[in-house]
Amino acid sequence: MKPSRRVVVLILVILVGAALLSAAFRFGSIRSLVYAVTGEDTLAGQARGVFQWAFRWTRPLPQTVDDVPVAYTDLAPFGINTFINLEVEPEKRARSLEMIAAAGFQWIRQEFPWEDIEIHAKGDFEDRRNEPYRSAWEKYDNIVALAEHYDLQIIARLSNPPAWSRSRGDENGTYAPPDDFEDYADFAAAVASRYQGRIRFYQVWNEPNIYPEWGNQPVDPEAYTRLLCLAYQRIKATDPDAVVIGGALAPTDQLGTLLPDGSNNLMDVIFLQRMYDAGAGDCFDVMAVNDYMLFSGPTDRRMRPNLINFSRPQWVRDVMVANGDAHKPVWLTEMNSNVVPEGLPTIFGRVTEEQQARYAVEALERIQREWPWVGMVNVWFFKRPWDLEKDQAWYYFRLVEPDFTPLPIYTSLKTYLTSLEPVLYRGYHSATTWQIRYQGDWEVSDAGMRTGSPDAALALTWEGRQLTLIPGDARATVRVSTNNGQPEDIRLCGQPVTLARRLWSRQTTLDLTIIEGAATLEGFQIR
Repeated sequence: MKPSRRVVVLILVILVGAALLSAAFRFGSIRSLVYAVTGEDTLAGQARGVFQWAFRWTRPLPQTVDDVPVAYTDLAPFGINTFINLEVEPEKRARSLEMIAAAGFQWIRQEFPWEDIEIHAKGDFEDRRNEPYRSAWEKYDNIVALAEHYDLQIIARLSNPPAWSRSRGDENGTYAPPDDFEDYADFAAAVASRYQGRIRFYQVWNEPNIYPEWGNQPVDPEAYTRLLCLAYQRIKATDPDAVVIGGALAPTDQLGTLLPDGSNNLMDVIFLQRMYDAGAGDCFDVMAVNDYMLFSGPTDRRMRPNLINFSRPQWVRDVMVANGDAHKPVWLTEMNSNVVPEGLPTIFGRVTEEQQARYAVEALERIQREWPWVGMVNVWFFKRPWDLEKDQAWYYFRLVEPDFTPLPIYTSLKTYLTSLEPVLYRGYHSATTWQIRYQGDWEVSDAGMRTGSPDAALALTWEGRQLTLIPGDARATVRVSTNNGQPEDIRLCGQPVTLARRLWSRQTTLDLTIIEGAATLEGFQIR
């Protein structure tokens, strides 16, 4: 009897994997290739990883649908998590944001804790914990003003209910949801009202699929969906231009089993599907996930639903695509690896400072090259104002010491971000995307970018085998030139136009100038 096609493929995969592994022992270049698919630096890790990676083709892989327009992916994607609200001295808040901006970041993800703003009772925004009494908004007004001064956009994370919002106070944990979800929605609306026109992006809760972020109780996708939808409706009613981000899902492969200590975690993709089943699809504009490099680097391409590695957001994207949300982006709201010293638990893995600095840059590179549906990446985290948590593993994600001494990862990211030359990689890119450089009289339109001015131009660098322009309905003649070809005049008539095609993928600069007519550009497709 002839062997099945699956068996033949499996045998070939094993033979190829064995050949690669054998070569890895002898040639450094092959070991680099193995690292590029396993994210493993050690030989033992690479030996295990290459076989696991090879077998990925024996099971269904996530469907990420890379060639469709995705909202909010045209924004510069480099952000960082901050704890500016914990800095008592305004001078230190300013210094933090100054260093963040100097490193090339454009965003901060900053918590606006409910318990620190509506402190004593519902509708009470005065801080009476210390004298003199003052407005609880004062500190956050200062943070928003400083962010504007340093040209940083804010993702406001709305979480941490006050004790008064629960009849049992903090008995069920300080992160437990309020008894009345309307109270949370009212708070979210109050923040959106105060900062309308200054803050646009709001994240509703954080990691609702794990303990203790939903309190000392079982996680509850349906309850979180009710809270999310109420907050979404109130924020949008207050500020129609606001963008609502789902509570960042924590990467976990657990199935919601209640453990003896009261903890429980539910697999991110199961939690998200149950959210969709409960109606969450109408209640968020962006889905957020936290993506850590726990036990391997950012090039780990092994794909198993029960494997927690850097590739995991693809499974979340797969759930979104299956539920008709391919047009919505995934934002990585926390990303980093951990340099916990010897003697402390390695619950987040352990890397050297050199690895952490290298992994962070490689992660940003991979996201730009391979995941066009990811619109934002926030490194976890800038600094803590003190070293009181040095006995806790999570403290060692920091980029800067409490006294503002930069660590290697800060220097590495600063070097990368301040010298970055933007490139369009595979996938669909809106004409408004941050990587395109426009010159002359252009304006943003509902369709993309529009101009009726002769000599208006744009320049971009792209990498791929085919570049296609998606124009709007306007008619125009444009002159297209590349750094390795002759200029060509092309007539735009509302249909997609292939501007360049070649056999091998490589990086090329393209210039486009309007010769005559009115041009509307919707986007560019790279294959």
